[in-house]
Amino acid sequence: MEVLRRGGSALDAVEAAMRRCEDNPADHYVGTAGLPNARGEVELDASLMIGSGRRFGAVGALKGYPNPISVARAVLEKLPQHSLLVGEGAALFAEECGFTTADLITDESRELWRKQVADSRESVEGENTAATDGDARYRESALALIRRLAPHDGPWGTINIIALDATGEMCVGVSTSGYPYKYPGRVGDSALPGAGNWCDLRAGGAACTGRGELSMRGGTARTIVELLSAGQEPADACRAALADAATLPDDFRAELRALAMTPDGRHGGAAGQQGSVYGLMTDASTEPEFRPRIVL
Repeated sequence: MEVLRRGGSALDAVEAAMRRCEDNPADHYVGTAGLPNARGEVELDASLMIGSGRRFGAVGALKGYPNPISVARAVLEKLPQHSLLVGEGAALFAEECGFTTADLITDESRELWRKQVADSRESVEGENTAATDGDARYRESALALIRRLAPHDGPWGTINIIALDATGEMCVGVSTSGYPYKYPGRVGDSALPGAGNWCDLRAGGAACTGRGELSMRGGTARTIVELLSAGQEPADACRAALADAATLPDDFRAELRALAMTPDGRHGGAAGQQGSVYGLMTDASTEPEFRPRIVL
């Protein structure tokens, strides 16, 4: 909000806010201290989408760079012939742009990785919600991966940020370290337009968090924006899109959540379990307000 209040763009605001999240070592689902893949390596995904022209920039499976949202912005602005870079190519581009490298795994996140994959009864990726049968199956499959790949020795979740600036421009940003204990090289919905991120200034913007494979198969973020275009309210559009994704067969099913906003500032979210909220600030806000998401 400080960026927006001094006349900054929605893009500037999303990047600034997301970097604060990526740099928070207490958050183990984004940036530095993100939970690693099955080899014990942190791989990051992030994307940015601009509503007015649907320009998109993203990186996936990025290692060694703590702020993937800024690398995604560089893709958007400095490499307009492409929209998504992954793995070694994303790291090469980050190096060419002069971004600083860092060790992304911390002592705490390494210990969490060791303990939670075997001992936790919470959901694998969520806001401290209870595990489903799909979470248990996912954890079992992760243990099998870890054994095979011989790994190295708060409110968590993918971060969604939607900003609307004084000119009427909208930007949606998403950043994550991805599903914990994932197969190396796995890229989730956070880096993919239409799945975890979609922004069209004619109707609004939307983003997802949770089991990205479901939102990839459901085209969930774009579905939400299409429902906004058809006249649905943001929360209802989010719930309808989650209901559609819930019809997909998935042995590893876990909770999916969504957030949306319209160009006139209406907003809402939906989730698969009670107790999920999203944060809101307007120009008149003195501190963040937390609003409940409606439940699927």
